[in-house]
Amino acid sequence: MKLDEEFLHDRDHSFLTDDEENQAELACSDDEHDGDDDDRRGGANSDSSSPLSRNRSDNNFSDVSNPPWPQSYRQSMDLLTGMTPPLVSFMPRSGSRRLVSSFHKKQQSSLFDSFSSSSSKPLLSKPHPNNEETILPPQFPSQIKLSVTDLQLPESKLCSFSQSVLNGTNVLCGLGLITMPYAIKESGWLGLLILLFFGVITCYTGVLMKRCLESSPGLQTYPDIGQAAFGITGRFIISILLYVELYAACVEYIIMMSDNLSGLFPDISLNIAPGISLDSAQSFAILTTLLVLPTVWLKDLSLLSYLSVGGVLASVLLGLCLFRVGVVDGIGFHATGRVLDLSNLPVTIGIFGFGYSGHSVFPNIYSSMKDPSKFPLVLVICFCFCTALYVAVAICGYTMFGEAIESQFTLNMPKQFIPSKIAVWTAVVTPMTKYALTITPIVLSLEELIPKAKMRSHCVSICFRTVLVTSTLVVALSVPFFAIVAALIGSFLAMLVALIFPCICYLSIFKGKLTNTQIGLCMVIITFGLVSGCCGTYSAISRLADQMT
Repeated sequence: MKLDEEFLHDRDHSFLTDDEENQAELACSDDEHDGDDDDRRGGANSDSSSPLSRNRSDNNFSDVSNPPWPQSYRQSMDLLTGMTPPLVSFMPRSGSRRLVSSFHKKQQSSLFDSFSSSSSKPLLSKPHPNNEETILPPQFPSQIKLSVTDLQLPESKLCSFSQSVLNGTNVLCGLGLITMPYAIKESGWLGLLILLFFGVITCYTGVLMKRCLESSPGLQTYPDIGQAAFGITGRFIISILLYVELYAACVEYIIMMSDNLSGLFPDISLNIAPGISLDSAQSFAILTTLLVLPTVWLKDLSLLSYLSVGGVLASVLLGLCLFRVGVVDGIGFHATGRVLDLSNLPVTIGIFGFGYSGHSVFPNIYSSMKDPSKFPLVLVICFCFCTALYVAVAICGYTMFGEAIESQFTLNMPKQFIPSKIAVWTAVVTPMTKYALTITPIVLSLEELIPKAKMRSHCVSICFRTVLVTSTLVVALSVPFFAIVAALIGSFLAMLVALIFPCICYLSIFKGKLTNTQIGLCMVIITFGLVSGCCGTYSAISRLADQMT
């Protein structure tokens, strides 16, 4: 297993070319299988205190004939960070001598043959002398080619501290900002304290994820953490939750774009057939879907990945436009609202959870940092900035429009003012740059499940993507309620992804090594997440049912 040990020796290792890597894999494949047998026979003698040694008896870890799904998670989620995106294309580049990792195979051979020959490579490397196991990056058989150099990026490709801060802020400052005034209207002014509390505990769970990643050198993504804690089952559950969250975000993008465009052009309608017509919101939902569909087909997503960094600027611009309308354009700020509304509090908590659900990408940001030890400081800066922006927008929007505030504050801004038009078009253009990046991880993970190489052709991939994008349109047309969908996502998915699973994975990986205070704090967060998630999900579903009847 010398090759595996050298692969994870440090972050500045040298890379193998395609030919060298293929030869090395063939040379060591028999040894790796023998090593796995030895590992299973000697597992009883390993150090039981090792975090991952507790899972050695799990057959998911022992069965390494096929790399676990999803194999594409790390690189596809790197697209969302924006600063160091991999180059993605449908068709391989010709005549290029690329640096490769275990994701890259000979382009002359079929993808299926390539995957079959590499599937014997084990997920777990041979234990080091200190009995600590290492999870290796799995192989990636998707039709889309990721030409990033390696999971372990070279030093020149790693993110600096400032880039990491920008990446984290870009992940957090998303769809949640535009609905914060509505959340305060639902809960009352004391909801701001809950918002601050959410910022603190979600930042803390982000730090817990960093500690889980440090428990073994091979852990690099959220699914890796789930696998380290609960085996293959944990990896599958967390991966599915993350992909459902991304899918729901794509639905919210369509709702957001259609609502804002219909606010600008309320008289637009579409007559399909006699007696069948679509209103303005439905028409723009279809139009925006048609506009983003070609971006999902793009061979190179690197440009969109860089443009998505503008999400931070877009969020700041939205806040400035709102403030400008209130101060300069005569709307003004008025003392209004209730102190606390307990009946609507679960929906507000769900929206707050939706606003802080960036944990799916945090491990990727940590793994791409030049100095990972500064990751907690990165989180603190990101969460402080986003929380301050959330609070400022919530106060401005609620004091400007009071109980009349819509689910998106841009819908309340008078359209005759230039700042209002800027804000609305910002709310339309920003989702267009992020839609393809958000849905790509889902596409890649599902393409891994296609059994035959011939089914991974260029045309089939485009058709598959078209169907997936169309499905998000159908859902958006069925439940066109931005705030309710956001509350449902936040209550059901974000509570699991951002609060519950980081804590239970941390407790599982470091079992027997934590103090009573650490265990108690995690249990409090888990309990809060479970109660908030159940109450918020019930309230959101009830509201959704009332709106659709």
